[in-house]
Amino acid sequence: MDILLGLVAIIVVLGLAFLMSNDKKSINYKGIIVMLVGQFLVTWFMFSTEIGKKIINGISAGFNKLIEFGSDGVDFIVGGVARTEGGSVFFFDVLLLIIFFSTILSVLTYLKILPVIIKYFGGFLSKITGLPKVESFNAVNSIFFGQSEALLAIKTQFHHLDKNRLYIVSASAMGSVSASIVGAYIQILPPEYVLVALPLNMFSALMIASVIAPVRVPKEEDQVDIKDVSQDKSIFEAMGNGALDGGKIALIVAAMLVAFIASLNLVNWLIQFIFAGVTLQEILGYILSPIGILMGISPGEVIKAGGIMGTKIVTNEFVAMLEFQKILGSMSEKTIGIVSVFLTSFANFSSIGIIAGSVQAIDSKKAVAVSKFGMKLLVGATLASILSATVAGIFL
Repeated sequence: MDILLGLVAIIVVLGLAFLMSNDKKSINYKGIIVMLVGQFLVTWFMFSTEIGKKIINGISAGFNKLIEFGSDGVDFIVGGVARTEGGSVFFFDVLLLIIFFSTILSVLTYLKILPVIIKYFGGFLSKITGLPKVESFNAVNSIFFGQSEALLAIKTQFHHLDKNRLYIVSASAMGSVSASIVGAYIQILPPEYVLVALPLNMFSALMIASVIAPVRVPKEEDQVDIKDVSQDKSIFEAMGNGALDGGKIALIVAAMLVAFIASLNLVNWLIQFIFAGVTLQEILGYILSPIGILMGISPGEVIKAGGIMGTKIVTNEFVAMLEFQKILGSMSEKTIGIVSVFLTSFANFSSIGIIAGSVQAIDSKKAVAVSKFGMKLLVGATLASILSATVAGIFL
């Protein structure tokens, strides 16, 4: 029954994307089917095979080791800060680790290790799906880099991007997460679900965006250039710039958490003047409960789970993850997996501004187009998150 509901949810999600499509005749159905099959194979391999489970455990152990190294650096700076027994300070113990992960990514980019991997994996993805190379490269790139960095990596190709192609690269950026933040995520949610969300989101964002904004690209315009992905002149400059970029991200996330959590509590306080005991999370939970049931969440948990998912859309993933962390002990493993995968993406209102601002820095004319389809971008990215979570739920 759960598998049947999951398949219905996939049909509903793709159907909604089809209704939003601005060129239904040009949809690349072969590519959509290939990517959907790819999602099923990846999820089956990672959740249902011993080798897949060992790979997830190995990657998780690797991240945990990196977190230990990062914690040494954090402790050197703030080790004297008092903590209650068994307690932690979120900014110090989670957000500051982003600096270390950002440094590693910067060094790997400078050494041309990541760009080469991304280029050829993106080329393979383009070959089997029939999607353009730039869009495929950007989708893979978005697994490792944040929204702004992913778009900046293809800035030399921006003059090739029409409205539909711009929508696809923006959707990939919004529907993904940055590897520099994954270390923070796995300290809040079960690592296996965060890690499986990375490839699932790559496929989902491409699938939904390719239905909403199909593209056909001439071969002479379908090129990817990775020569200028790093402006650093030495490995030490790469480390320094990576650390500074990570520090900016940590401060931005901290500032957004202060604003959004405070605003959420303010909204709940205002709501309770009219409806005593009712919160925004509960309202959102009821709104999202039908799709939540189709995704595989049990009826007894769907209101709370829907509230968490809604919180992510109207605030950001960190706010929702911290709320979800409080109730993990009362949720079934299936619900934990589905919601965790859904939360592992940048699909929220604030991302519209981040992407529009990033495009503005690259090409001011194209930034106008992004602003116009901002809400369509958020809906598409949210559908992609639902699709990823649904596929994960089928195997839980």
